[in-house]
Amino acid sequence: MDAQGRGRAENVDPADQWVLNPQTGDYELRLHPSAPESGIPSPRRSSFAPGRPQARPGRRPQGPPPSDVPGQRRRRMPEEPMPGRRRPKQRKSKGKKALMWTGGALAFLLVGGAATAYFYIEHLNGNLNSMSTDGAGTGGWAKDRAINVLVVGTDKRTGKGNKGYGDAGSPGHADTTILLHVSKDRTNATALSIPRDMIVDIPDCPTEQDGETKVIPGSQNVRFNESLGQSGRTPSCTMRTVTELTGVELDNFMVADFNAVKTLSSAVGGVDVCLEKPINDPKSHLKLPKGDSTVEGDDALAFVRTRHAVGFGSDLDRIKLQQQFLSSLMRKMKSKMTDPGAMLDLAEAATKALTVDETLSDVFKLRDLGTELGKVNLKNISFTTVPVVDNTDGATVLVNEPKAKPLFAAIKGDVSLTATKQKKKDAEAARLKGTKSAAADVRVNIYNGSDTQGAASKTLTYLQTEHGMNKASQLGNHDPKQAKTTLEYSPDQADQARKLAEVMGLPGSALKPGKSETNDQGLPAMVLILGADFSEPGTPVGTVAVPDDLDKTEADKKTCAK
Repeated sequence: MDAQGRGRAENVDPADQWVLNPQTGDYELRLHPSAPESGIPSPRRSSFAPGRPQARPGRRPQGPPPSDVPGQRRRRMPEEPMPGRRRPKQRKSKGKKALMWTGGALAFLLVGGAATAYFYIEHLNGNLNSMSTDGAGTGGWAKDRAINVLVVGTDKRTGKGNKGYGDAGSPGHADTTILLHVSKDRTNATALSIPRDMIVDIPDCPTEQDGETKVIPGSQNVRFNESLGQSGRTPSCTMRTVTELTGVELDNFMVADFNAVKTLSSAVGGVDVCLEKPINDPKSHLKLPKGDSTVEGDDALAFVRTRHAVGFGSDLDRIKLQQQFLSSLMRKMKSKMTDPGAMLDLAEAATKALTVDETLSDVFKLRDLGTELGKVNLKNISFTTVPVVDNTDGATVLVNEPKAKPLFAAIKGDVSLTATKQKKKDAEAARLKGTKSAAADVRVNIYNGSDTQGAASKTLTYLQTEHGMNKASQLGNHDPKQAKTTLEYSPDQADQARKLAEVMGLPGSALKPGKSETNDQGLPAMVLILGADFSEPGTPVGTVAVPDDLDKTEADKKTCAK
């Protein structure tokens, strides 16, 4: 410690040296120089000079003063008072006294607050449980790309008061699962619910256990909820199952138990819900009247668990209730952002109820992720469900491939399910309007930024043989890979860009006016990077047609369960 070198470490509490930085909102360790001892006046400027021995604080230098130091000057005495009159006693102004007391109190509060915050942060970190992703994801979200987080609600009966829901000895399942996709520009988000009774293939899952990697064998044609808890499967296995199902590579996971719903709903003072008919469900212990209600604690848990009293009594009807609950919870949390007490309650409840992956096992990392999520306007957050059809057994469902594939492609391609600003659409469409060059004049360098092997060479062959674009070149793979196909060009190549977009079926959003590069002959060439939305040469890329009849709701809209 710096204080130890000054001979007073025994009087310094390390926590007292944590100071709030108002610019970042973080607490930082500040080791300020010690103040001079009482009775030793501080010099106006540093007396340090290289090679000159320094006096220790509190001790008078030995020997005569240097010859270049002038002798002590005689202090000028104040004017004597007139005979018979007493010198008036000087008093500190009330303003200075107030300033002194205020400054002292503020310093005390800052020091105490810093110490308290330090230990409270450590307390919150101690609340968090973490597990490994076992290499199943990207290694964690990043600010310069879209974010994909898997949120899993388990039905494991842990926590006070939860054994009464039955199945107390179960290791838990992936009971409620949501793939939360946040766009790269943070303007929109999609929350995709995955039905627990949907039939899927669970892949082999390498899992770190007791310092060794064990591969848990996969299962074919089983319920999705078996991807967690069963056969020793961890959340990393649920991540692998979702990626195999949707094609979306995940960054992080969060697992919440029953207590998450109970404590979070209470922390915000209850969640507002709406019913088109009364509910009396003895299995979930929920009893609510028709119309608006506010639920928290056990009632909130019962609300998200009930299914027999709504719709057709299926898990799909329960998913709609859960989406309504989460939308209302998000609105309530947003309204509490300026309430410090409520935010502390939320922090306490969330850290106790969540199990996160190893890259989120710190409250500051969770805060940073929350900051990114908070940038999205509620009206641009869409809730939807994987499209399914009934299975022949009457108890499970199957993926509706014609509807699900374009939905998965939209999420993977970072396409919003909510209406984007028409102004932006018009500007992008305008890039396609105008004159087009001859095919023979198109100079373009092609890179493969997709997972499709040989995509660049196939595209080159297609452009040269089918359209006579013999000035095209393919330059191999692009690092990093990217979700969308892009075409970058300089302003004087706009007519070439429009021609290539016509041939490749590129939308206006794929065209990126900017700069070009040189080709193998040293001539300026456009840059075409094939993204994950590329399939085959000649097939339109970069456009995703989301089904018009997709069942979705926006987080800012109030809905009533039927």
